[in-house]
Amino acid sequence: MMLERTLMQVPMLDLKAQYATYKSEVARAINEVCESQSFALGPAVAGFEEEIAAYCGSKYAIGVSSGSDALLVSLMALEIKPGDEVITTPFTFFATAGSIARLGAKPVFVDVDPHSYNIDVSLIEEKITENTRAIIPVHLFGQVAQMKPIMLIAQRHRLAIVEDAAQAMGASQDGVRCGRFGDCGCFSFYPSKNLGGFGDGGLVITNRASLAEKIKILRNHGQNLTYLYEAIGGNFRLDGIQGAVLSVKLKYLDEWNEKRRQHARLYDGIFADSPVRAPKIDPNNLSIYHQYTVTVPERDGLQRFLAENKIGSAVFYPKPLHLQDCFRDLGYRQGDLPVAERLCGEVLSLPIYPELAQGQIEYVGKTVLKFYGLD
Repeated sequence: MMLERTLMQVPMLDLKAQYATYKSEVARAINEVCESQSFALGPAVAGFEEEIAAYCGSKYAIGVSSGSDALLVSLMALEIKPGDEVITTPFTFFATAGSIARLGAKPVFVDVDPHSYNIDVSLIEEKITENTRAIIPVHLFGQVAQMKPIMLIAQRHRLAIVEDAAQAMGASQDGVRCGRFGDCGCFSFYPSKNLGGFGDGGLVITNRASLAEKIKILRNHGQNLTYLYEAIGGNFRLDGIQGAVLSVKLKYLDEWNEKRRQHARLYDGIFADSPVRAPKIDPNNLSIYHQYTVTVPERDGLQRFLAENKIGSAVFYPKPLHLQDCFRDLGYRQGDLPVAERLCGEVLSLPIYPELAQGQIEYVGKTVLKFYGLD
């Protein structure tokens, strides 16, 4: 009798495997917070802010409650208001455009580059009007957008730049870590990120003292001194436990990111001369591969085939923001931003987390090729 072949299992992400490597350290750090009873901001957050500012090379770092709130409070500090326009990409997580809309401002979407998936800088200037106040480039999947031309455009038109670096902690361009190019750099510490917390968390970095001070006030309901309010802010504070956890994990971040790059190189070799188009990293960029996102024919069929073979995958993102129901009043139609629309039907993200074994990566790659009859 023929025995059924046992399939290797490769989850899309395995946080438990990483947790095992720093479990004892983080337990001690959390216990120190518990002993201090400083749970909202406090010394653990202040210490992490100093460490992450040094890591990013920025003068100021302000811990906040999430990556979404990092974007929101940055726009608030820049005084984006109803009627203003902010240029960004439609191929990103909702929070990028949602933070603009929450302030009554108008997201203006610019199509993306088909190779990097980031905003197409050649299309930005034609979307600028007298109401444009800022640009939010997104460093998608761990690769920095082309910031030099974006900065030149912003300077010519006196626009602010808020970098959405939620997926890119540690990524760099021309040796400069992301988040430092614009007025503000916004990061997420959602658990699945390369530097993830034990829940929601975020960060804003800036080199402008005035902005840093405003963001610190706004994250705490707008108060500078207790019960004295300079502005209408929000509850955007980072918890002390998150600061403690992130301080521990920051020590491992560069090592984890390098392992992701090694995995990506292995995938690249497997997919050479196949229908699978691997992500293209610009030569001036150091990507952290938050996702290894390929474009493929018959994407949905491939994803089902991978699931049948016990391989996890994900689609980021199945529908571009300009066609989402919540932005219907902006008046976009199918075909307005064709590259983003096409990518939404072709992209598939494969497992890339640091703890993957070489055999698992090879199994994923060979299974993908098998779907196209190339095994």
